[in-house]
Amino acid sequence: MKSILYRYNPWWERGYVFPEIIERKAWTDIINSQVNQPVITFLTGLRRIGKTTLMKLTIKELIENRGLTSNCILYFPADDYLLSSNSLLEIVDEFRKIHQHKFTQKLYLFFDEITYKEDYEIQLKNLIDNHNVKIIASSSSASLLASKKPFLTGRQHIVEVLPLNYQEYLIFKNISVLPTDEHLHGIYFHDFLTTGGIPEYVKTGKIEYINNLVDDIIYKDIAAVHGIKNIQLLKDYFLLLMERAGKQVSINKTASILSVSVDTARRYFEHFQSTFLIHTVLRFGTTNEKLLSPKKIFAADTGISNFFTGNREYGALFENYVYLRIKLFLPNYLYTNQTEIDFVFKQHKVLAEAKYHKEGLSKKQQELFDKEKKYSTYIITCENDIEQLLKLLKSNLDLSQKN
Repeated sequence: MKSILYRYNPWWERGYVFPEIIERKAWTDIINSQVNQPVITFLTGLRRIGKTTLMKLTIKELIENRGLTSNCILYFPADDYLLSSNSLLEIVDEFRKIHQHKFTQKLYLFFDEITYKEDYEIQLKNLIDNHNVKIIASSSSASLLASKKPFLTGRQHIVEVLPLNYQEYLIFKNISVLPTDEHLHGIYFHDFLTTGGIPEYVKTGKIEYINNLVDDIIYKDIAAVHGIKNIQLLKDYFLLLMERAGKQVSINKTASILSVSVDTARRYFEHFQSTFLIHTVLRFGTTNEKLLSPKKIFAADTGISNFFTGNREYGALFENYVYLRIKLFLPNYLYTNQTEIDFVFKQHKVLAEAKYHKEGLSKKQQELFDKEKKYSTYIITCENDIEQLLKLLKSNLDLSQKN
């Protein structure tokens, strides 16, 4: 076990120099703000979205800028086959022995893909309750985390990592736009919408990367975990969902198209959602309307949607991107009299419609905007509009928390 742990923790070796890693400051700021809080910080999100990289960046921050000794930090991927029979407690005990840490020594533990460990929630509870540790863990399965939530109530903070936004995309592509070349943003933004924000895919552009990513999720995180043998059905279902991205989806109609039971269609739909391949938005209205109306779905990433459907309808891709940027604020969609408004934020009293390149509202949409006099109304046509909306939502959130 000792040699394996050294392999995963090269900073234990004298003279180790961290490799250059492109930083995602919005996310590292969140994680770094929690390193002294007595809770487990869970990083969730799509496979290969950068959770491991964020862990490594946090470790680098702790050692280089916060003065921690490197041997008080442990990184361990819980899906390691060679140590699959060892509990987290055994691994931490071995870590202590390697560096001769006293039991009272403050340790920083990074557990990647934690849900691969059986009874992980009980072990984490034991560690956070009885040991002097800070734990940062990751998982690519929302359902496996949620099912263990009662054990960790009051002991966890969940951070969902999302794809690169446009500004991050430019950094990962090493693109710098001078003020005199602002007109180039239109070209770059088009490329961004079709490429998406999966970090490694943005850097390499290798088409097979996206296909392999989705295959990994379908085979490893859905079929293997839930004992599903009909892989082709899962793939057909996923393709159908990608074709419906940005639209309302009826489980009954989906079941009919795929020739499966409604229960099966609903269960598989939840599997895609729990692995972050799709996101859902509820209809704005009463509780009954929310529960009984079709959910509107969005792809995990515009690049994934474009890869599987060949859809270069930039308006649809833009709406998907807008959703990913504002997802944190839990929008609903408004649908009345056969007219839809993309996003409603009840708490913030805001209506927003994504209209790429200044496409105008329809007459009925304008009537809905005019009718909701208590709501601020926004037409989102570009990246700057998204930033302005985010500032409003964040300021309203900060104000409500103070009150």
